[in-house]
Amino acid sequence: MAIKSRIRIGIVAGEASGDMLGAGLIRALRERMPGVSFEGIGGAQMMALGCRSLFPMEQLSIIGLEAVGKYPEINGLRNKLADHFLKNPPDLFIGIDVPDFNLVLEEKLKSAGILTMHYVSPTVWAWRRYRIHRIKRAVDHMLTLFPFEASFYRRHHVPVSFVGHPLADQIEEKYDVGALRRQLHLPPKGKVVALLPGSRLSELRRHADLFVKTALWLHRRHPDMCFVAPFVSAETREVFERALYRHGAWFLPLTIVTHHSREAMAASDIVLLASGTATLEAALLKKPMVVTYKMSWLSYLLIRPFLHVNLYALPNILAGRALVPEFMQSKAVPETLGKAVELYISHPDKAKSVRKALADIHHTLRRKANRRAADAAINLLKARKHSKTI
Repeated sequence: MAIKSRIRIGIVAGEASGDMLGAGLIRALRERMPGVSFEGIGGAQMMALGCRSLFPMEQLSIIGLEAVGKYPEINGLRNKLADHFLKNPPDLFIGIDVPDFNLVLEEKLKSAGILTMHYVSPTVWAWRRYRIHRIKRAVDHMLTLFPFEASFYRRHHVPVSFVGHPLADQIEEKYDVGALRRQLHLPPKGKVVALLPGSRLSELRRHADLFVKTALWLHRRHPDMCFVAPFVSAETREVFERALYRHGAWFLPLTIVTHHSREAMAASDIVLLASGTATLEAALLKKPMVVTYKMSWLSYLLIRPFLHVNLYALPNILAGRALVPEFMQSKAVPETLGKAVELYISHPDKAKSVRKALADIHHTLRRKANRRAADAAINLLKARKHSKTI
């Protein structure tokens, strides 16, 4: 069944990762529906593909605990978007991630009869499970990046499609480690450990000393081991460098780079990193890893009652088992992290089995995500048109 040629889609992304997902989806939809138009909120990548951004995306990038003081401004922005789309209803609205913003907007639009889709599941399966009730009210169809998320929504009777992860499509299954080491001026031979203590300043402040002390512990036992530490900004790099000064660790065989986190992980043998999206990238690069995370005890005490998972690291959740070691809160100490890194060196068979399991995860997530997401959107539009003609 064909759908009308002049389809208009509302779309809202709130951060760089959402802009990337939105651009991939827009590109895939344009291939199938050349006349489709997009408007809402997007970043540089989405706007380059013709998306009309009604407000700067940066206004949504502050969502989270840091945005409490900005709530009136964010709520006002959401109300303006809702008014715009209620007065000029799109054929479909797609909210990309930023669930605290998009789910409320989607609920308003869906209650007015506008078709809604949400791309990137909130971590409702992991914590604050009660949010599933709002999701049911807000979303006609959910698009998930991971298969276990789709299973969760099916159990709760929410229409869902597992589309895979665009990163799994982008990252090649094989790459030249030697060339990457030359690019980053790393030694061609010997063990290299990548250190990724986090991308946010708050994470660096909690993790910098821990990662420096772990590197010192490893260096004392393995003087020939080298380290590489990539940072997303000069500010985060400075926090780490101050930790090096505090612990007298400038003598470490350590290469520090700004950006190039993917290249740094790919060039390494083992990755020590803070839990977060970087763990997925490390998994897709098939890197044995040690995952850690520390938050303030107040934050932990507030969050803990709402957690519904025993595993925190994404590769472990995807594998359904403790595939890679993870150490949170009081368990995150230099000797423990160092011994976990060391275990991969002393037991190469363990490192090999981890790489094999991560390759299986890569295969599972490599699903041409942009095309699948576009297919789901088109099928939703067709179903709405069919229901109107009955």
